[in-house]
Amino acid sequence: MIVERVKYTIWAADRDRAIAFYQKAFGAEIAKHNDFISEITVAGASISIHGGGEGKRIWTGLTFQVADVVAGAAEVLAAGGQLTRDPQPEDNEAPHLAMCIDPEGNEFMLTRQR
Repeated sequence: MIVERVKYTIWAADRDRAIAFYQKAFGAEIAKHNDFISEITVAGASISIHGGGEGKRIWTGLTFQVADVVAGAAEVLAAGGQLTRDPQPEDNEAPHLAMCIDPEGNEFMLTRQR
């Protein structure tokens, strides 16, 4: 089998709100947008946003690696997201992890390279 592309799908009750969040927080670019599904790209990765979500919290498995988790967490908040775990220093190092939620209830992580 030849794989042409890999994308990850998340659900949204309000796709336009979800797209706006990922654009503001992560600089997402819209690759496709119609009445049924939207696709965005972030750092070359494809994320499909499907309508019909219920807005309930759900773990996605998405992880966004950023240079500064504290600054990234602030940008998530500024874009309308939430934090379930604030970035915290570990072993006298800068924080390497923040647990986040987008406005549609999709949980994801921010990490930094260690």
